[in-house]
Amino acid sequence: MRANYVQPDRFTYPFAIHACSDLMDFAKGVGLHGQLFKIGVHLDVFVGTSLIDFYTAMGDLNTTQKVFEELPVKDEVTWYAMLSSYVNKFNDMEKARDLFEKIPCKDLVIWHTIILGYVKAGDVELAKEYFDRATVKDLLMYNTILGCLAKNGEVECALRLFHEMPCRDLVSWNTVIGGLVRDGRINEAVRFFHQMKKVNLLPDDVTLASLLSACAQAGALDTGKWLHSYIDRRCAELNAVIGTALVDMYCKCGDLESASDVFNKMSERDVVAWSAMIMGSSMNGQSRTALNFFYRMKDESERPNDATILGVLCACVHAGLVDEGRKCFYGMYEEFGLTPKLEHYGCMVDLLGRAGLLDEAYNLIQSMPYEPHTGSWGALLGACKIHGNVELAEKAIEHLIQLDLEDGGYLAIMSNIYANAGRWEDVSRVRKLMKEKGIGKSRGISSIEVTGVTHEFGVQEKKHPQAREIYDMIDEIYRRLKTAGHVASTRDVFFDVEEEEKEKALFFHSEKMAVAFGLVATDKTTVIRVVKNLRICPDCHAVMKLISASFEREIVIGDRHRFHHFKNGCCSCKDYW
Repeated sequence: MRANYVQPDRFTYPFAIHACSDLMDFAKGVGLHGQLFKIGVHLDVFVGTSLIDFYTAMGDLNTTQKVFEELPVKDEVTWYAMLSSYVNKFNDMEKARDLFEKIPCKDLVIWHTIILGYVKAGDVELAKEYFDRATVKDLLMYNTILGCLAKNGEVECALRLFHEMPCRDLVSWNTVIGGLVRDGRINEAVRFFHQMKKVNLLPDDVTLASLLSACAQAGALDTGKWLHSYIDRRCAELNAVIGTALVDMYCKCGDLESASDVFNKMSERDVVAWSAMIMGSSMNGQSRTALNFFYRMKDESERPNDATILGVLCACVHAGLVDEGRKCFYGMYEEFGLTPKLEHYGCMVDLLGRAGLLDEAYNLIQSMPYEPHTGSWGALLGACKIHGNVELAEKAIEHLIQLDLEDGGYLAIMSNIYANAGRWEDVSRVRKLMKEKGIGKSRGISSIEVTGVTHEFGVQEKKHPQAREIYDMIDEIYRRLKTAGHVASTRDVFFDVEEEEKEKALFFHSEKMAVAFGLVATDKTTVIRVVKNLRICPDCHAVMKLISASFEREIVIGDRHRFHHFKNGCCSCKDYW
């Protein structure tokens, strides 16, 4: 253009400056800025706005602000460019707020930008404040604040806003369903799904994946199967997202056979799908199956990722496969170029510790290239409990107290280690520390799905409408257990409780309450499936085996570590857990 003696003007330069932004060419952009001074158009609002965008893209906040402040006239686009610079590039909400208050005419875009800035910053209160102040609102703004509320645990506020919205789209419904799922309100999430269909909105992959995740969390197999049938009617073939969500749901509901069927029918299987199948097989006690999936994955030239290796290591932990675990862990980088992360180290510590290789486990923690986390020290502490190593347990608990004093579970384990060693003064000291700090063990919660409704039970649950029948069933269970010669395993109940009280405390653990309800509310052909938020205790594990034999029922319990499949008096874990 200039070679033909045609001089660029204030309309030409912004396009050239924009090109410099796209190319990230700082030198050429600064050169153009210099030319603007020479021809006297650097203060033009159109040119100035393009310079604000350019210096923002270059990460030069000082020059961005200088250009903005020198402009004698600023239009809506200029104000937006500077506000967006603070919000989206420099993450400076204090300056964004100061600028926002100076904007003379705030349109929809300006309001949405400041609200989105606070949403991104995780400041729910200020996001709500500006939303309430907004003089103009559209569906996008409603969905933005709705997502902010739902993702930050303010589900009730999100529900109120949802019902107040003048109109809703698929994003609105998905946001609320996702919020309910994260809040553990599975039944409500499913109800919203049905309401969504009534207003003629078809669910997308996000909707279905959220609901399947909800079923996985609650062990709601019946609802998960219903969703699967809905998906089959709607889709000709499973894509990777929904297929993986189904695999994950079936695995976490303890139905490995259905998970395998879905996996094998998937037309496309990515690394996430393979990892879900490997981890699912592992958590259901099918360690060899998990390893076979891993070998099959490699044969099909699918490259594993961190999650895949974690699933393989978990499989080795659950079956005590020390040699296979070592080979996988130490070959991660050499074979796949993957650097072991904290979770991989934690698994190896667990594997070695359970196998009685406590010194090797401790040395591995000491040699970690990261600061060891609670997972590693907690695994070592658990291994010390299994093998009665008080000295090493004391080293582990010292680190755990420094890392997470609020978790009373670790101190409870240490108390039991001391009790099993007959060190009662140390038991008293640990209990005193727990009382002084107001630390207690996490509350056990177990859930069971019956006829599409998820029921939750705590310890000694009395609020359930069928509580009387449940307690009568518990009495019947313990009558049969005594006849069978069962003696309660009370070693994990605090020592300063009378033996009879210890036994009574064990009667009403949440998983026993849930299983008792399952015996009351389902017929003999139904598998009783329970999901618990904590690790199953030794007494409950022993009792479930006896119940499965005495009542001739199959029971599946998923705790925070794995699934236990009880049938005919045996458990799939083979008592290695």
